[in-house]
Amino acid sequence: MQNEIFHPGNLLKPSGELAQIGWARQPLLDCNLENARFYALRPLQRLRMKRWDYYAVFTPRRFFSATIADLGYAGNIFVYTLDFESGELHEEGLVIPLGKGIALPRNSTSGDAHFANQHARLDFTLTPAGRRIAVSWPAFHAGRGIEADILLRCPPEHESMNIVIPIGRRRFYYNRKINCLPAEGSLRCGEITETLKPDECLGSLDWGRGVWEYRSFWNWASASGFLPDGRQVGLNLGCGFGDTSAATEDALILEGRIHKLGAVKYDYISGDYMKPWRFSDPEGRLALEFMPFKDRTAITNLGVIYSEVHQMFGRYNGYAVSDEGEKIHIHGLIGFAEEHRARW
Repeated sequence: MQNEIFHPGNLLKPSGELAQIGWARQPLLDCNLENARFYALRPLQRLRMKRWDYYAVFTPRRFFSATIADLGYAGNIFVYTLDFESGELHEEGLVIPLGKGIALPRNSTSGDAHFANQHARLDFTLTPAGRRIAVSWPAFHAGRGIEADILLRCPPEHESMNIVIPIGRRRFYYNRKINCLPAEGSLRCGEITETLKPDECLGSLDWGRGVWEYRSFWNWASASGFLPDGRQVGLNLGCGFGDTSAATEDALILEGRIHKLGAVKYDYISGDYMKPWRFSDPEGRLALEFMPFKDRTAITNLGVIYSEVHQMFGRYNGYAVSDEGEKIHIHGLIGFAEEHRARW
């Protein structure tokens, strides 16, 4: 059974326990991390909290992503882009001791995220029109540079996949994922400049807050695109982290509405990531094959801190069934699927 949250409230009780556990179509809970109680010495808690805003944009030509993250003991700023035609992938990142200079909002519904130093500037701001992504990184890709000024339209009625789950006895994960946000603006990568149009470009947000176990593992799959009839379609599938007995984050997104799925099974070969991945659910509402065409491998090794992600870009084929019973046929939908192992 999946527990849907309907009532606003705090994320954490004064005792540090989760006030509600489950999933919601909108971000209803105030992320009051000041109530966390997982260490006896409370000043140490900040060093174990994870907070990030990860934006992704699909254009007909490329994938673009920018992230501002504060992992407690260090900040992580990274930008990467993949050209679908040439296969060229380039990524650069900055590790910021103790997250100095990083600003992240308390909640996903208000406030801005920001980082700037002599190398790069990233601003994620909320406006009445939507979510604005502004990136300036002049030295990116050996001085070719990357610049972005993108608006993701996000009307209040647009639903998102929100999940609140415990991790072990004292830790937790609060996450919001928004798919299929119409994107407009400009993106320059070196000498190539794209003008983004909302009828052919879509963006997404992965907004995460929580306290994880030191050794962590998860799978995540996501896509945002269009059906042949012009409707927006998206996927958000995830597993491997925390106690998902009350709720998973698995969903079909159709025209800005969440169609909740049960626990989706990942069928792939760890270590041989270019082989097909398959996804299915126990109710027969999802049957997808994912065929990768690009492996983005990102490894961070700082001794006691280690992260290895294999983010595969590819195409989804198969079907998903809406809440109303409509069988949505998916053909060649570009997205990604990943395996992530971390000590953090």
